[in-house]
Amino acid sequence: MPAREDLPSTLRRSSKKAQDTYAETLDAATEQYGPGERARRTAMSSLKHSFEKVGDHWEPKERKGPSDAQAARTNRARPGKTAAGVDANASKAHLLDIAKRLDIRGRSRMTKAELVEAIRKANARADRKARS
Repeated sequence: MPAREDLPSTLRRSSKKAQDTYAETLDAATEQYGPGERARRTAMSSLKHSFEKVGDHWEPKERKGPSDAQAARTNRARPGKTAAGVDANASKAHLLDIAKRLDIRGRSRMTKAELVEAIRKANARADRKARS
């Protein structure tokens, strides 16, 4: 599969199932749309329905489905802000557990939206650290 040759770094640090989900969708999307950004966005969207980003890798979600309001939209004409792989539709308890694993300070006083944003930032930091 050509998609396996150019996996994003976060996927290279993830399970084979996450890699398979991305690669198979990317291959199908490339066949349908041609190589490029649209095929990669389609593959990431597929990945985000089954996996969530935790730190510098992807882990299976408790429940499959859209990860945020942008992913749930059917009309993509007007792009919105995404949660960058954080499962914003998860329970607050789940988000608190992820925040604890990522050692996010002040997590117990955060709202659900603040937790999503803090996890998103912690994931970005972990990703930058893993790349260096």
